[in-house]
Amino acid sequence: MLTTPKTKAAPRMSDEAVAARTGKTWKQWFEILKRAGASKMSHQEIVGFLTAKHNVGPWWQQMITVSYERHAGLRRLNQKPNGYEISVSRTLAVPLRSVYQAISNEGRRDDWLREEGLHLRKATPNKSVRLTWKDGKTSVEFYLAQKSAAKTQVVAQHSKLPDAKAAARMKTYWREKLDRLQASLE
Repeated sequence: MLTTPKTKAAPRMSDEAVAARTGKTWKQWFEILKRAGASKMSHQEIVGFLTAKHNVGPWWQQMITVSYERHAGLRRLNQKPNGYEISVSRTLAVPLRSVYQAISNEGRRDDWLREEGLHLRKATPNKSVRLTWKDGKTSVEFYLAQKSAAKTQVVAQHSKLPDAKAAARMKTYWREKLDRLQASLE
């Protein structure tokens, strides 16, 4: 269940961008949702309302719903229905295969991560690695993208975090760990 934050947040996308794609500004969307009673609806109910009553695609339904929830003070930054989620990225001057091996191989991963109790759930060669974190409750996913023959972008995403403090702590943690990964490979 989403917790009630103390402050409201502005949408991350401009009025011009949302109007160009949906035909309505943020103010118009927020008024439509307010009149529909969205402040008392679940996330899924708001999406369902947008699906049934307005001609916007699935991505925009989510964007409008999350932006409304943040605007109305129903959702905090990085908050998802099942906890908080953060992501950190780096572009490394290293070929994709080397980055994938440094993350997917437990021995290589220990060179820069040094965490016990991780459980590898799934590894898709040169694309992603999914781990259950040592707490057994949260999830870490690494996404890889080749930028050139010698450059790779890596994104570490940690989800199902219990609160905003844990999210902030893990954001700092993953920045440091991706710096270590970068230093170990470059």
